Amino acid sequence: QVQLRESGGGLVQAGSSLRLSCSSSGRTFSGSAMAWFRQPPGEKARWFVAATAEFTDYADSVKGRFTISRDNGKETLYLQMNNLKPEDTAVYYCASSPYLYVNGRHAAEYDCWGQGTQVTVSS
Repeated sequence: QVQLRESGGGLVQAGSSLRLSCSSSGRTFSGSAMAWFRQPPGEKARWFVAATAEFTDYADSVKGRFTISRDNGKETLYLQMNNLKPEDTAVYYCASSPYLYVNGRHAAEYDCWGQGTQVTVSS
């Protein structure tokens, strides 16, 4: 059974940085496309960054501020978030796909999700 566990969220001021981690077990991590989704208060969860076999992909709202990376040896996905803004406030979820070669942007491509970690950015 695939399990994902996020950590690293918290309450920070605008302009600060945070690094989220997502540890994976139960699946060959190197063979899985991974992504981060986030759910702002009162809204649906949305994709914003993915790491597939062929590329990393970022939504325009985070491009240049956020960096996704993965350590296949540690089976862990990371998200470095710099210059955080109040609009980044959300519950952040990591997601795992059973495939490595996917588009990466669609929730339907992922079959396992973490429990989420709260990120709150104050102005």
